[in-house]
Amino acid sequence: MLKAIIIFLLVGYLIGCIHGSKVAQFLSGVDLKKTGFGNAGASNATLSLGWKYGILVGLIDIGKGVAAIIGAHVYLADITQLTEVQVWIFIYIVAAGVILGHNFPFYMGFNGGKGTASIIGILLAIDWKVGLFALILFVIFSFVTSFLIVGVLEFYLVFCTATYLWIPGVGPTFIALFLFSIAIILHIENIKRLMLGTEPKVTSAFKKKN
Repeated sequence: MLKAIIIFLLVGYLIGCIHGSKVAQFLSGVDLKKTGFGNAGASNATLSLGWKYGILVGLIDIGKGVAAIIGAHVYLADITQLTEVQVWIFIYIVAAGVILGHNFPFYMGFNGGKGTASIIGILLAIDWKVGLFALILFVIFSFVTSFLIVGVLEFYLVFCTATYLWIPGVGPTFIALFLFSIAIILHIENIKRLMLGTEPKVTSAFKKKN
């Protein structure tokens, strides 16, 4: 069991290391780790390069979350001796690996993105209806408040709540809360800037030339 957990975590991690920011860097010539807030995620791509690059990075990072969860589901479907609770634990272990790989990729000195796009893909793959609902709220909260961080926190709250209510076993809930904790830590500077009134607004991204 421990060996399987390590393998699933490692596979998820390697998938998470596939970064949309590297594609953006190839196309734009801009290293997102050296511009804006030095974050290799869709939010920094949006604020630094504009909404088109933000969408590109976001789609790639969402896609790897979707691919990892669907791939795990397909693989685990053939292992009949696993209980439903065990299957979901493995699904969430893969999810955790993806987020850890995105946030702490080995080839970036373990300093990557913040996992927002990837967690969107993960929730969409776990339950597309809940994921779509959370994504719509993410867009609404981000644009109404004009701050991406508000949408990010909303999405993680939905992710944790949905996991607690509808996913069997306590393991997935603990993993979801663990991922939420990582997100809070990585977004501390955003939260501080939000409180100080210096956090960049979503609307500033649309003024960027693409």
